[in-house]
Amino acid sequence: MFSQALAARADSIAHHLETVFLFTQNDVRTTLIPVTIFALSTVPKFDPAHAWHAPLWIWFHLLQWNLANQIQDPEEDRKNKPSRPIPAGRISVDSAADMRWVMVPVCLMLSLWYGTQALLASTVCAVFTIWYNELHGDKMGLSKNVLTAIVYGCAEVGGTVAAGSWNSGMDKVGALAVALSLMVFATTLHAQDFKDEEGDRLAGRCTLPIMFPKAARFSMMLGIPLWSFVLSHVWKLDALSTSAFVAYGAYVGARFVMYDTVGADKQSCKFYSLWFTLGHLLPGYWRFFYGV
Repeated sequence: MFSQALAARADSIAHHLETVFLFTQNDVRTTLIPVTIFALSTVPKFDPAHAWHAPLWIWFHLLQWNLANQIQDPEEDRKNKPSRPIPAGRISVDSAADMRWVMVPVCLMLSLWYGTQALLASTVCAVFTIWYNELHGDKMGLSKNVLTAIVYGCAEVGGTVAAGSWNSGMDKVGALAVALSLMVFATTLHAQDFKDEEGDRLAGRCTLPIMFPKAARFSMMLGIPLWSFVLSHVWKLDALSTSAFVAYGAYVGARFVMYDTVGADKQSCKFYSLWFTLGHLLPGYWRFFYGV
């Protein structure tokens, strides 16, 4: 009897943990992995014993963001992303909303452990998460890109601080890396919107692919290779690495113009995620070859 009760309890805990993870599952490839790579590459005083702190800090804030986002329009998710926890019936909207607000003080207390910079990043992240979701900042393409980029930058700052030795903080190189990443993300983020165009129309969002369909695609073809060159120059890549990175960026950008089906856009988004992740390695390249 006791063993059955224990097994049932373990299954229940596992079910709830899986539900929590499913809120963030779709962002593991697009956010958790790239930002963790960025943090470990950018941190000025890398401490191997602290490496796991970066994905921990990032994931907690990613959960806060996704909870806030996924309680806004469950009907849209039922049509376009039925595997998410709410449309899948794993948790109610009210329970998810309770979790969403609990995560704010949880993330702030976690950040307090890492110091002032992490706490500031968490605070800014919480404010802009409210602006994006509860205040519907995601309804316009330009504000959607900018707000998302700011939250993404907060994740990079917090993850970088968490990955370092105690009280190491961000240095000027790290600040430059975050600023560049924020600008790149703000100007190329709509790469992720092409595949969701139908759902965004139903939700009333005015993303760049909806407002300027042709211009948005051509901005990919021009912007991604241009940013590839700029980042290669800033982080002083060698000629061969620069050529390879720019060529890959040109290929990714050209895909958005050459192939415009939903399936092709999903594939192009994966190539974009890889390009963005590679760009996150470049501050580490500079630190390895040129850092003091």
